[in-house]
Amino acid sequence: MSTEKPSQTPSLNVEGYLARITLRRPAYANRLEPEDLGVLLDFCARLTADRTIRAVMLEGEGRHFCSGYDIRHIMSIAGNAPSGPLDNPFEAVVEAVERLPQPTIARLHGGVYGGATDLVLACDLRIGTPATEMFMPAAQLGLLYYPSGIRRFTERLGARYAKELFLLGEKLDAARMLRMGFLNELVAEDELDARVAQLTSRLCGQAPLAIRGAKHAIDAMARGDFDLAAFKEREAETLRSADLKEGVAAWTEKRAPNFQGR
Repeated sequence: MSTEKPSQTPSLNVEGYLARITLRRPAYANRLEPEDLGVLLDFCARLTADRTIRAVMLEGEGRHFCSGYDIRHIMSIAGNAPSGPLDNPFEAVVEAVERLPQPTIARLHGGVYGGATDLVLACDLRIGTPATEMFMPAAQLGLLYYPSGIRRFTERLGARYAKELFLLGEKLDAARMLRMGFLNELVAEDELDARVAQLTSRLCGQAPLAIRGAKHAIDAMARGDFDLAAFKEREAETLRSADLKEGVAAWTEKRAPNFQGR
């Protein structure tokens, strides 16, 4: 009798200040289907509007993190529009994850394949184990990646590694992923949950306005669309915030701060 969990659309669970998005198609290495994309976009919209959430964690059920978006659906889109530019629906999901105002952590306990490599790069922190590996076979399949994906690889890893990944398409182990900067940290398998919990707890304990402002500015600078005037407004908001007063008081009194995000 099979003990494999049935395939389901992703879930969103909120635990205090932390939101947890879980990919739930373990029988297919958590491959994303068209219905999953709409669910994930809805999650991102809800999280963007929810100022009580302070961190977001992405994970997958079963042996792997995710095997990306089913390429057959992309081919179907192309077949229905034989000429002119096309929109890859998976690209919108990755862009939405990257633009979440909360810091995001990818919990990588296993394989990261295909488009999932870009989904993971869209997260702010990536924590893996020795069982983590990545494989991005776009060139072997005859697929030219969508533009924001190539931009993200080049920004995050540099042109050298982006070219290795896109042109060679070799499977990489966790140690190699760490050296190139794809992983922020590599921990023992039995330490993964504790380390992710430690990081999410720290993020949730930081001042939300400052965290959101810093993330937004760093991403905008990396993309080359930094808006100084908008940043100065965010800066002024934090300088006038109750959180800054609380942070300074807590520092002086040698206690943990209690930030309210205002």
